[in-house]
Amino acid sequence: MDAVNVSDHAAVAFLDLAGFTALTAVRGDQEAADLAEQFAALTTAALGPDDRLVKTLGDGLLLTSPTAPSALALVRRVIELCTHTNRFPVLRGGIHYGPIVQRHNDIYGHTVNLAARVAEAAVNGQILLTQEVAAAARDEGLTVTEGGPTRFRNITAPVDVFALDLDCLCPRVDPVCRVLLQPGTAATTIRYQDLDYDFCSPECAQLFDASPQIYADAIKCAADGP
Repeated sequence: MDAVNVSDHAAVAFLDLAGFTALTAVRGDQEAADLAEQFAALTTAALGPDDRLVKTLGDGLLLTSPTAPSALALVRRVIELCTHTNRFPVLRGGIHYGPIVQRHNDIYGHTVNLAARVAEAAVNGQILLTQEVAAAARDEGLTVTEGGPTRFRNITAPVDVFALDLDCLCPRVDPVCRVLLQPGTAATTIRYQDLDYDFCSPECAQLFDASPQIYADAIKCAADGP
């Protein structure tokens, strides 16, 4: 049997590209795969000395960091890099802190499972935290919003969840392919129900114009809650 290493504790983070399925449908498989690889490369560049990119999961990443504060710093560095990369999707994710089991290059355990469930509950541009990570965020001077006890699939007890308050980027996101548009880079803009929607290409604008309600509802902002 392979040796098992149980760490004392680690912060586990899942990050993924919001709207990746929609982006794949619009841009095609090849460009979507290229984007997923770019996401992994940007994250690798953001790793601190003790941070680790455990593995890629399609458009998602599994990360570990030794402490809750170091995990928060890592996630903020990744968001910063992605935000300033032209036409890159917004991120969403979750962070939990606790014991993990390591075998070979992978990690297992309740901490990993709960971090995954918390990340799944996040909406566009939102990072959700469990209680200990939220406390660390407050200690770092960051603002978090309490979401209250939340039940997750295959997790027995309700979990207190908090949202890390970030600048809402959703008004700058193409509602069709979900890429983040830098100021002044939109190909066109459509006004719908008193809101302006920017688009990266005429193709995305045309799809939106055909079914505006579908796309307007899909681009729910993190400020609206999970």
